[in-house]
Amino acid sequence: MDNAISKGYSTSLGVLLLGELTNEGKFVFDSEDAKQVAAKLGISENVLRVTLHNLVKSGWITRIRRGLYVGTGKLPGESQVHPFVIATKLVTPSAISYWSALNFHGLTEQLPKNVTAMTTNKVVTPSMRAESGEKKKMSKKSKHAWEVSGIRYEYVQVKPDYFFGIEEIWIDQNFRIPITDKERTLMECFAWPRMFGGMGEALGITEEHLNELDMNRLVDYALRYGKTSLIKRLGWSLEHLGVSKNKWGPLLVIPSSGYKVLDPTKPKKGEYDSKWMLLNNLAAKDEIQ
Repeated sequence: MDNAISKGYSTSLGVLLLGELTNEGKFVFDSEDAKQVAAKLGISENVLRVTLHNLVKSGWITRIRRGLYVGTGKLPGESQVHPFVIATKLVTPSAISYWSALNFHGLTEQLPKNVTAMTTNKVVTPSMRAESGEKKKMSKKSKHAWEVSGIRYEYVQVKPDYFFGIEEIWIDQNFRIPITDKERTLMECFAWPRMFGGMGEALGITEEHLNELDMNRLVDYALRYGKTSLIKRLGWSLEHLGVSKNKWGPLLVIPSSGYKVLDPTKPKKGEYDSKWMLLNNLAAKDEIQ
C-alpha cells in the first residue's frame, strides 16, 4: 500500500479510535486503554502501533510519556485537557500543590510559570535520563521538569507521611483532580519559605485571607508535619496577626532544640525571641505590628 494512502488509512482509524476513547471518557489514555478499544473496533495491535504513531505526528494526540497519551482537542466535541489533569496523570500518585495550588485557591495573584505538584514517587524526567558529562554539570543550575506542549511540570518528592491535606475537586466537567487544600497549601509557605520568596509572602497571604482559613486545620497540619521551624514560624506569625491564643497555643508548647531562623532568605541578624525560640531577622518594615 502506498505510504500516503497507508498514513491516511491509519489516521482515519485513529480518529475512529479517538472517538471511541472520548465516548468512554478517556481523554487521557494509556496503551492498555487503546488496546481494549482497538480490539472492539477490530484493529490489530500492529496496526494500532502505527495508528498511534501517525496520530502523534498529525497532532491529534500528544505523547506525554511512554505509553501515555492525551488528545489535543482537534476531534469534534473534544476539548483540551487541563494542565492539572496532565500533571496528575503524568506522575501518580501526585497532587497539585505549591505555587499552582496557591494561585488556584486565590491565595496569590502571581501566575506560576510552571505546573507544580507533590508526589511520593521518585520522578525521573527525560532530561535526567539524557544528561551526562558536561551537560549534567550545566543542568544543575535549573530544575528538572517534564515538558508537554510547551508547559513545564515540576514535582517535589515527599515522604508518604507528608502526603496529606489533599482534596479532590472538579477542574472541569470531565475531570476531578487531587490538590492540596487551602490550609495545606499555605502551610508549605511556612515550611519552605525559600521556595516562595521568603516569609513576607507567607505573612501577607495569611493576613489577607485570615477569615477564609480554618485555623484549627492549619495548626493541626503543622503539628502533623512535625517540622519544628515550621511550627515556630507559624505560631509566631499567627500571634503577631492577632489570632486567638487558643488557636496557636498548641504550637507554642512544642519543644525546640535551639533557635530557628524566622526567615531563611534573610541574613541571620536580629533579635532572639525566647518565647518562640526564633531568631527574628525580619526587617522592621516587614514585621506585623
